[in-house]
Amino acid sequence: MSAAPESLADVLRPVKHVLLDFDGPVCSVFAGLPAPEVAQRLREGLLATGEQAPPGGEHEVDPLALLRLISDARPDLTGISDSMLAALESEAVRVGRPTPGGESVLLACARSGRTVSVVSNNAGVAIETYLADHGLSGYVSGVFGRAPGDPSSMKPNPRLLLEAMEAAGTQPEECVFIGDAVRDVEAGDAARVPTVGYANKPGKDARLAAAGAIAIVDSMQVIADALL
Repeated sequence: MSAAPESLADVLRPVKHVLLDFDGPVCSVFAGLPAPEVAQRLREGLLATGEQAPPGGEHEVDPLALLRLISDARPDLTGISDSMLAALESEAVRVGRPTPGGESVLLACARSGRTVSVVSNNAGVAIETYLADHGLSGYVSGVFGRAPGDPSSMKPNPRLLLEAMEAAGTQPEECVFIGDAVRDVEAGDAARVPTVGYANKPGKDARLAAAGAIAIVDSMQVIADALL
């Protein structure tokens, strides 16, 4: 499912600054180092320090959800857990899979005079590693990963979007957010920024539409083409 090109073009025409999610729209972070393995290695890292995952976290396969669980149950372990996960994410992005059309969006923004901030629940150091490895750092004006040691900063909290706009000196009406999850749409709504949903898996189009995405595409290349 993709928005009609005219409709998407209308959405993007007034945009001066693009807020871009990372895992999904830019790359598949855990394509090479699967998320369940990352979660397990995070648990093993805690065990090595004499600690363990809290109840409910023993079988969690989403490392970001596991980080939230740890932080909620054991705030004293938040810092070390976040640092461990950031290192694992940095390892994962080196074998992650670029999203078709993701790089094209960055190039199209540059060619059309738009600036880009990457806004993600992933660690900023991992995002910066990926961008540098792929020669894309120069196409991004700012990277806003989760605040180190503070999982509450992750979307659907709008904090990272608000920080990105403040740093770019822009306003919500000049921006669009591109994300692939309901939490992205919710964060965009809270920040008063319209969200274009990237439905990269079956069923996501309906969920993104229900959440209030202003347009929905199943290809990042469609967005790149509409930006030019």
